[in-house]
Amino acid sequence: MNLWVYTFRRLLYVIPVLLGVCLIIYLLFNVVAGDPTHILLGKHATAKQMAELRHELGLDRHWFMQYLDLVKSAFTFDFGRSWSTKQLISSMISEGAIPSLTLTVPGFFISTICAVSLSLLVSFYRGGLFDKFTILICISLMSIPSLAYILFGQYFFAYKLGMFEISGYDFGFPHFIPYIQLPVLIWITLTIGPDLRFYRTVVLDEVYQDYVRTARAKGLGEKLILFKHVLKNAMIPIVTYVVIQIPFLILGALLIESFFGIPGLGGITLNAINSSDFPVIRAMTILSAVAYIIFGVITDILYTVVDPRVRLN
Repeated sequence: MNLWVYTFRRLLYVIPVLLGVCLIIYLLFNVVAGDPTHILLGKHATAKQMAELRHELGLDRHWFMQYLDLVKSAFTFDFGRSWSTKQLISSMISEGAIPSLTLTVPGFFISTICAVSLSLLVSFYRGGLFDKFTILICISLMSIPSLAYILFGQYFFAYKLGMFEISGYDFGFPHFIPYIQLPVLIWITLTIGPDLRFYRTVVLDEVYQDYVRTARAKGLGEKLILFKHVLKNAMIPIVTYVVIQIPFLILGALLIESFFGIPGLGGITLNAINSSDFPVIRAMTILSAVAYIIFGVITDILYTVVDPRVRLN
């Protein structure tokens, strides 16, 4: 099958999936969560006040019309206005995307490169002291809560040693760099442990395959086998793992952005949760769902690029 035909068919599959996701989101926010006017007005609100607010927010319309509005927002990214700030949610998202990406993209790329490189290294020395020590460090890093890294980094490295900015953000390159250095280091520390363990497992699964034993029997060196043959055949799970993480980069890092005062999407989402700003929370949920679906399609297409054995069906 032609790649363009396959891509078009996969994009068509996105439509029913997105309609189903929108239905689930509608049920979560409009049925499971209950009447938001109780939260916005408080327990002492009168029935008249609640009815007026429901009419103002459009919550008294037929459920199907509300669902259609949700579907329309998923395709047009027009999410209306925030209940708490009265701003256009699309403007809030566009303004918060840049600070989030300046934090998550460098941390993601550095962590991925380091994790893949170290996974090949520990696979080369598999079963040895270096391999066991690396796994011990990974488990130790994963066992410590993310909040502990944030508080320790701010107190010790930023406050005591003065090596980094404690909090804040300045728009424009390179003004934001001093403010993201410590958050990026914390991001790498939080993600390199699980990433390295995953990539190590993937690489070791390939190391024990028959083609590796055949390559050794032909006299090929261990480094050549590892970096040329094993890595190439391990690319499908690696690509899957990497691409599926990209939507989460767009949404930012909730705790890191909140504690470091970075005005990104993570902070916007956390503020919306604290203020029960349902339209913003719903918009971020839809945005994450759309991004996850789209990058899932991209992952399927990339399979044919990294591994010619994969056939388009």
